[in-house]
Amino acid sequence: MRTYEELFIVRPDATDEEIDPFLEQFKQLITAAGGAIEKVEKWGVRKLAYRVAKREEGYYILVVFNASPATVVELERRLRVADLVLKFLTVRIDEKLKWLEKRKVAREKRARRKPALAPSAPPAAPAAPEHAVPGAPGEAAK
Repeated sequence: MRTYEELFIVRPDATDEEIDPFLEQFKQLITAAGGAIEKVEKWGVRKLAYRVAKREEGYYILVVFNASPATVVELERRLRVADLVLKFLTVRIDEKLKWLEKRKVAREKRARRKPALAPSAPPAAPAAPEHAVPGAPGEAAK
């Protein structure tokens, strides 16, 4: 099982009565294939960066789930043929999560190796030279 994020944009004029059954089919397909849904977020209607299918706005929906690659292929096929969906994007995020976890462990290991810095006294003022050089920085004009 791998972890995926599926972001899809639905027509902005679609009602909840159209969106909810579509989402239920999406969830059922994932769970029937042995996957699990982690979260579903409805972001609402937002302005698109560019026109898609003669529309300037779209209803954004994000689904994070665990599934096999074969399940993702079927999900993408269904998203491609759905009249409700304008665009979609599938991203595999488990590799990124593994990388972040490895980086966190390495950072903690490095922090344990590094000795703790003891609070030190403020640095002493630099001593004035015995023979002042005319025009040197710090030399007062006479």
